[in-house]
Amino acid sequence: MSVPLTLLGLLEREPSHGYDLKRDYDAFFGRGKPLPFGQVYATLGRLARDGKVVVGDPEAGDGPDRKRYVITEAGATEFEDWLREPVAAEPHLQTVLFSKVVLALMLGRDAEHYLDTQRAAHLKRMRELTEVKRSGSLVDALLADHGLFHLESDLRWIDLTAARLDALAAEVNAR
Repeated sequence: MSVPLTLLGLLEREPSHGYDLKRDYDAFFGRGKPLPFGQVYATLGRLARDGKVVVGDPEAGDGPDRKRYVITEAGATEFEDWLREPVAAEPHLQTVLFSKVVLALMLGRDAEHYLDTQRAAHLKRMRELTEVKRSGSLVDALLADHGLFHLESDLRWIDLTAARLDALAAEVNAR
């Protein structure tokens, strides 16, 4: 997730205060990992320094003065370019899961036990996401579906690898 580009997108919708940006970011993109206020303002400061946003005059309020941030043409262009660029196709051919299995085999450890433990962790997370899907909003359901599809794919790979573990061990240890 690109925090600066996401904030630019929120600012393209409408000029906003840092507090409002954090609220909207957390509501749509911060599932389980809310954006710290310090990161919001540090990012806005860098965007202003780089000419992507401008800061309006401070507005008096109940607390400290509030600043409204407005996207510039340069910021809108960068956001539009990012929006048009496809996300890199996942997954990469080298994953942590694969690395752990191969290293376990190289070191004579029980790779099957690791796969079983990983399978259990994936199934637990799938149950959690299924509950989110059942009880959440449409946004929650779509995000949960995305995670569930990835976990299902991982589980298929875990099962396939477990079935081929002896052959993989022979290939790994032959080098």
